[in-house]
Amino acid sequence: QVQLVESGGGLVQPGGSLRLSCAASGSIFSINAMGWYRQAPGKERESVAVISSGGSTNYADSVKGRSTISRDNAKNTVYLQMNSLKPKDTAVYYCNAEAFLNGDYEVLHDYWGQGTQVTVSS
Repeated sequence: QVQLVESGGGLVQPGGSLRLSCAASGSIFSINAMGWYRQAPGKERESVAVISSGGSTNYADSVKGRSTISRDNAKNTVYLQMNSLKPKDTAVYYCNAEAFLNGDYEVLHDYWGQGTQVTVSS
């Protein structure tokens, strides 16, 4: 199995910045895509940014130009740098990883972190 542990959330003023981190651990053979999703109260979970194992990225229009996703494959860690934060960015942010496990090389498994709260408020 794989565990994803997020960190870096918190309270920030509008216009501020945060950097989220998510470290994957466990019986990992390799990780394909990693991504960040968020869920605001009363809303469905939505994709924020995704990065492939080769470094290709995709962003939601709502964060494009304000956020940067990156990863360190050696550390099985993905980051999300968020700048110019707005109150509408307030949500629980979840990390996601698609991984092949040791001894199970044909099935791509999907894992989620426990979530980290980001609150943008003055």
